[in-house]
Amino acid sequence: MTDTLQIERRGPVVHVRLNRPEVRNAFNDQVIVELTGTFHALAKEPSLRAVVLGGHGKAFCAGADLSWMRAMADYSWDQNRADAQALADMLWAIYSCPLPVVGRIHGDCYAGGVGLAAVCDVLVAAEGMHFCLSEARLGLLPATIGPYVVKALGEQAARRYFVTAERFDAVTAQRLGFVHEVVPAEALDAKVDEIVAALVANGPSAVKACKRLVQDLAGQPITEAMRADTARRIADIRASDEGKDGVQAFLNKRAPSWQSA
Repeated sequence: MTDTLQIERRGPVVHVRLNRPEVRNAFNDQVIVELTGTFHALAKEPSLRAVVLGGHGKAFCAGADLSWMRAMADYSWDQNRADAQALADMLWAIYSCPLPVVGRIHGDCYAGGVGLAAVCDVLVAAEGMHFCLSEARLGLLPATIGPYVVKALGEQAARRYFVTAERFDAVTAQRLGFVHEVVPAEALDAKVDEIVAALVANGPSAVKACKRLVQDLAGQPITEAMRADTARRIADIRASDEGKDGVQAFLNKRAPSWQSA
């Protein structure tokens, strides 16, 4: 437990929950520091297989804390720049974490909270919850979260929701490809557990390599260098102990070593 997060390990899976329900899990500079440090630490833990990111209370994350916003109103340009850089570093720590991150999204997910959702690898949302990129209503823009939201939501949808600041629900988010699963609120944990079980059943190194592969290939032209790089990657993993064991387990109709363990 940190001051702003609840961190619970369940075997090879860690559940990280924003733990400021009194402010709808709105984040401030302390949340940013603690999330950054937590994900840097998790990335170095070899026995972990997945992370679930969620929140306590009625909302996943309502964006920036009002008290923090009041303080920022008097910031100089340099202070604003440093503050925004800390947020950018936090988002990168989650996005670049080698472990797959499953987002458990319930209640409202606004502004910077949409950025938190966008850096997750798999999103499971409760029926009836809403997303909103609300920055333009305040005369601001979703700049720091923008690269991740555009990737996850898609350029055309981002063109609309960045400038209108309209709310959109989980079903719309799923239709746009942002959310992978939408379930009743009471089934949210069961669906998250189902996806985590699927992740843990796969080769640990392969899962990390697959996550990195998508990040490296997305939006890139298919060049000779890319073709050579992907050939090298499959050769590397085929020749690895995990790859050899996984293929032999499949051919011999037995469980691979990581499942037995």
